[in-house]
Amino acid sequence: MKKISACILGATGLVGNQLLHLLLEDERFAEVRIFVRRDCGIIHPKLKQYLIDFDAPEMYENDIIGEVLFSCLGTTLRVAGSKEAQYQVDFTYQLEFARLASKNGVEKYVLISSAGANEKSKIFYSRIKGELEKAILKLTFNQISILQPGILKGKRSEFRLGERIGIAALAMFGMIPLFAGYRPIPALLVAKAMINACLNQKEKVKIYTLKKVFLLGED
Repeated sequence: MKKISACILGATGLVGNQLLHLLLEDERFAEVRIFVRRDCGIIHPKLKQYLIDFDAPEMYENDIIGEVLFSCLGTTLRVAGSKEAQYQVDFTYQLEFARLASKNGVEKYVLISSAGANEKSKIFYSRIKGELEKAILKLTFNQISILQPGILKGKRSEFRLGERIGIAALAMFGMIPLFAGYRPIPALLVAKAMINACLNQKEKVKIYTLKKVFLLGED
């Protein structure tokens, strides 16, 4: 089996950081390129790190190469400071990188979206995710995997009170078998699901919702 060269967008985030560590230790991946604003602090023979200006992705066009692009980038309205800034991170930056990857012949694209993603949603966050999914599906990748997990569970660099409350509530709600897919999902499990989608998906396009993300990560 040919070893894979992978790119990660959002490698310092909750899921992206877990994904980075998994890929560096996975013998099926020969090289991991990450595009970040700040140094990730990791030194590894397989790792190539690019400190970039996300407003000028074309400057790094020749570096966005390989077999797969994993897109884990995302923020919150509170962290971004405005809807415009959040849209830029969650939609514009990701789409521009995806376009460059597609142009460079990257074959596979794996995206972390969100449960409830819908371009027509009245909820701003869900609408952004839905718009991004629709735009990505127009690109010329040989394979597109879209993961729509529920609320993510893991150790973040910043404290999010609302998220903590949501995790606690959904953990109890998820104890009901009918709603098991809605329980908080560990970031590590999502990272594993991204790798499994890249390696094992047969369909050209597949969207993994809630419980399917759990199952994919447990394979």
